[in-house]
Amino acid sequence: MTIQEMIAFKTNLKNTGLALINKRIELAKQMIANAQEAANNEEKSSAGDKYETGRAMGHLEKDMHSRQQEENKLELDRLQKVNTEKIYTTAQPGSFINCKGQSFFIAAGLGKQTINEETVFFLSPLSPLAKLLHGKKEGDTFFFNKEERIILTLY
Repeated sequence: MTIQEMIAFKTNLKNTGLALINKRIELAKQMIANAQEAANNEEKSSAGDKYETGRAMGHLEKDMHSRQQEENKLELDRLQKVNTEKIYTTAQPGSFINCKGQSFFIAAGLGKQTINEETVFFLSPLSPLAKLLHGKKEGDTFFFNKEERIILTLY
């Protein structure tokens, strides 16, 4: 794989991640609006407690989706700062790590994704595994899921 192909692959990973996070943010916006609408539409009945409970549940749901939206915005901000134009020699944000049977992209915590028929685990730089990998080079080993892994390629 040439340097240009490596950079293009990492840029594709980053763009996929950005699209996923933006989709999550939009979904959270919709859920916030739905929760607010449900709370506003809760009609006052003779059983006042039911009304108050319904409104409170709507507000709790809205708050939950607002927190998710804020977390996604922070993740989006972190991902936007990741430099995929550089070929790294050590594991750090923006690096792609390939091991036998598993690949990792340290950029954003998006979990297991399939990109061009390849499974890639998107890791938040703050995750325990990313911290474990930090500073490792090609040929280094680490333990993941109780198995020793060797870094075959890193860029």
